[in-house]
Amino acid sequence: MKPHRATVVLLMLLGILSDVENGHGEPAKEVANSAVDAVVVAAADANTVRAEPPGRHFAWVTAGPVLAPLTRDGFEWYAVKDPSAVVYQGSWHLFCTVRGRQRSHAIEYLSFRDWNEAARAPRRILPLHPGYFCAPQVFYFGPQRRWYLIFQASDERWQPEYQPACSTTTDITDADSWSPPTPLFERKPDNIRNWLDFWVICTDRQAYLFFTSLDGRMWRSRTPLGDFPHGWSAPTVALQGDVFEASHTYKLKGRSQYLTLIEAQNGAGWRYYKAYAADDLDGPWRELAASRVNAFASMNNVQQTAARWTDSISHGELLRSGHDELLEVDPANLRFLFQGVLDADRAGKPYGQIPWRLGILESRQSPLP
Repeated sequence: MKPHRATVVLLMLLGILSDVENGHGEPAKEVANSAVDAVVVAAADANTVRAEPPGRHFAWVTAGPVLAPLTRDGFEWYAVKDPSAVVYQGSWHLFCTVRGRQRSHAIEYLSFRDWNEAARAPRRILPLHPGYFCAPQVFYFGPQRRWYLIFQASDERWQPEYQPACSTTTDITDADSWSPPTPLFERKPDNIRNWLDFWVICTDRQAYLFFTSLDGRMWRSRTPLGDFPHGWSAPTVALQGDVFEASHTYKLKGRSQYLTLIEAQNGAGWRYYKAYAADDLDGPWRELAASRVNAFASMNNVQQTAARWTDSISHGELLRSGHDELLEVDPANLRFLFQGVLDADRAGKPYGQIPWRLGILESRQSPLP
């Protein structure tokens, strides 16, 4: 009988730890954590595969990258990543993280009419914060008639220093107009150890904040619409499984249904995306395309029509049909803006120096009716 994959990985773990104990392996903590993670992933993935209905899958096509990092104004930028974009008054407005030699993290803004113009568009580092801030989400909050950026930031004046934050403006086209960052919480919730990749979506009564914690959990907090961006409830676990980071949630246009996408690791590609659906933002979330075999987007279901430029589908956003706080996407016209990199280009590099570029997946097939 063929052994279960998790059993094989566990046997490998025992061998690795033996090597470490005898002085022949990598540092014990890193190796042990990696191997234990592999066991958890293998076991969770086996359960997930069995839960999925047959024949329901996404398929995508991508051409070359639409945006790459640039060295300019005396700054060497290694990566452009974590994109968030809206179309407004006929132009795309793109916000993304850039990582570089002189500055580890910042948010960059650019605007253009068509995606084939993105690489030629002027770029600005938002001057709203001199330190660490990244992983933006942009939307127009109708009740206040203001644009919001949601992101993670660090400021030595805050307690704790690292928190989810927001910035606002009435003019999305003016990079200098964004307000200084304001933390979303008065203090870090007692039940949260790690939190990152913060994401807001609203109904007509509530604002919801989702985030991940690098341990297989997506969390949910909420506040009355009139109290936004403050007054958040204690976070609770909204979804748990073989997931990692960068959860993004949308409303399907014309339907009372929601779609959550979450990045996972080590499937068909180093990074790939899973999809979950729910009838309410409070859940429960059910698997839609949530395994290594049947993923939302991975190297199994993405066709690259030009020269191969990525081996991963990482931190991405669906291109929305609107620009407001409802975050609607058209299920009949799904497009996914994401960061990608070739395995050969990231080999041997620290994570902060991986040369991520941005590309777009165009839908060829979708299980959404």
